[in-house]
Amino acid sequence: MKFLKSKQRVADHGEVFTPPEIVGGMVDLVRTESERIDARFLETACGSGNFLIPVLSRKLETVQGRYGKSDFEKRHQALLALMSIYGIELLEDNVAECRQNLLEIFARYLYLDLEDRFYAAATRVLGANIVHGDALSMTTRESAPQPIAFPEWSYLGKGVFRRRDFRFDTLTQIASFGDDDTLFGGGGHHEIFVPARDHGDLTVQEIAQGG
Repeated sequence: MKFLKSKQRVADHGEVFTPPEIVGGMVDLVRTESERIDARFLETACGSGNFLIPVLSRKLETVQGRYGKSDFEKRHQALLALMSIYGIELLEDNVAECRQNLLEIFARYLYLDLEDRFYAAATRVLGANIVHGDALSMTTRESAPQPIAFPEWSYLGKGVFRRRDFRFDTLTQIASFGDDDTLFGGGGHHEIFVPARDHGDLTVQEIAQGG
């Protein structure tokens, strides 16, 4: 495995890839969460997905163990596993590679072809979850940078998902919670609980079409 693409990228961006054995050991430290289908993971310098790939693979193993006998549930739970993985990456080529790597693992697991609605939905999910941006400034890497926002996906059952978008800089304010604050206290009126956008309930087909 190559640990760097070029010395210039190391000099300009500090880009060095973590060896697989170290990645595996670090993911093992959170084994229980990495094997939980809906546990959310965010890698703020995700590169081409070295950390996110094994997390998705472990989640899909859990999907197979629990839902392998039901094609309907297996497909929807596998999509939920993908929905729980997030990344921010400074370099655009790495963003594309990370999305493609995760998509290939997902598609291979479900034996999807390019025309399958789950393939299209997964592509849309990764387009929203893996962001071309700067984790330090918490903004996108565009000519006119915007605040990074992530979708919160949840599975409501019977083929229906829910999507709500939250700004990354707002989510980081959880550190401002006082000793008396809880995630379930106050009816969820704290700013971090207020979505920037609520897409409502969505089917796989609606997600595939950009919902």
